[in-house]
Amino acid sequence: MIRKHVTEQTAIFFSVTKWVVLSSVVGVVIGAVVTLFLKILQVAENSRMEIPFEYYYLLPFALVITVWIVHTFAPSAEGHGTEKVIEAVHKKHGKIDIAVIPVKLFATVITIFAGGSVGKEGPGAQIGAGAASLLSDILRFSKEDRKKLVICGISAGFASVFGTPIAGAIFGVEVLIIGVILYDVLLPSFIAGFAAFTTAQFLGIEYTYFDIRFYQNIVLDLPLILQVVAAGLFFGFISDIVVTAVSGAQKYIKRISLNPYIVAFGGGSVLMVLTILFGDIYLGLGLETIRDTLNPDPYFSKDLPWYAFLLKTLYTSITLGVGGSGGIITPIFYIGATSGHLFGQLIGGEHIALFAALGFVSVLAGSTNTPIAATIMAVELFGLEIAHYAALSAVISFLITGHRSVFTSQILAMKKSEMLEVKVGEVIENAEVDLEETEIGRIRNIKERIRRRREKLKEVRARKILSKREEK
Repeated sequence: MIRKHVTEQTAIFFSVTKWVVLSSVVGVVIGAVVTLFLKILQVAENSRMEIPFEYYYLLPFALVITVWIVHTFAPSAEGHGTEKVIEAVHKKHGKIDIAVIPVKLFATVITIFAGGSVGKEGPGAQIGAGAASLLSDILRFSKEDRKKLVICGISAGFASVFGTPIAGAIFGVEVLIIGVILYDVLLPSFIAGFAAFTTAQFLGIEYTYFDIRFYQNIVLDLPLILQVVAAGLFFGFISDIVVTAVSGAQKYIKRISLNPYIVAFGGGSVLMVLTILFGDIYLGLGLETIRDTLNPDPYFSKDLPWYAFLLKTLYTSITLGVGGSGGIITPIFYIGATSGHLFGQLIGGEHIALFAALGFVSVLAGSTNTPIAATIMAVELFGLEIAHYAALSAVISFLITGHRSVFTSQILAMKKSEMLEVKVGEVIENAEVDLEETEIGRIRNIKERIRRRREKLKEVRARKILSKREEK
């Protein structure tokens, strides 16, 4: 017994040591590469001021260039990044084309520079996963070890872009399979996330945090709890709108039988016209608008229209649908914060910024099926006082969204209601959802009872009418 115990502990010690070293190295490398990406992106955004005309006039041409770069050098870099990484983990044991790293970097910079409504976290995850895959090939890792290291790369990429090392690490693990967390990758993901985050900070990346405890007294009280429950339901429906719009736009645009460059130019032209009509706050990352909704001073968000989240959804769906390169999570943050701001205004009171913060994380939880990462992110970004409300809102949003996701390659390993019959073990795109047979029987019984009740009421009415006629 002692020998077995010593053998077990020794094996675990060497395994932990191995992954501590590997994940640390991967985290540092990815932190440096993602820092380069973020620095280039920052320079590109600042250089818009050098253009003698409105920068979004370049959108049609920028999207054409983006489509050409991706199709020519790395077709697997198409889309919002995270989706392709999840697919690579499930179908290719994490094998990713090394060309994805430079192609995704420059394609995303071009798209965001011209105003494409995308984010920077998807490319960060794809760049991180690509670097981890390259390192695995150099070290000749087994398929299982490469898959594990690539998952660490996803976590490191998210952590270094988000500025939330714990949430980033959890997100990289939680986003792969709905209802399952891969505990064997948890430690290396945490280490990779912290290493990447620390490296990015050391190299000069600054992150923004919104600690709402400094200007709002958030206490546990029943009225606010009920409002948060209602908010969770609202954010679940918003998440469903996002998923439906993004997937619907992609399917519709793919059916257009035109040259992809013409489609990209046309999509950019549509976005340009929409910007002329509605303004440029829906373009690019939209971080300023997010900050305004989270500001306690209503002055900063006084000009924000109630339909901001709908237009941002439209801009993002078009940008990604016609071939723009970039992530989808930053737009989700924008949609969540602006819809939360709207919800706070509708119910009134002093907690408008709180509901914007809850929307920020709850729409993420619903549209990506990551309620745990979203809750932890709320704590890291907004402070510990929001934790209980964020958890409540995020989980409700996650459930209400249903068996859908912006990442169609996620594997479904759970059903969100005992009343539903769900085919688990498949990618969510192929998930078959229907009512359980027992529930169908109950509904039929209820319908039958209602039918019989109506027939009895008709008979009673007929008898009354007949008796009145006989009396006359």
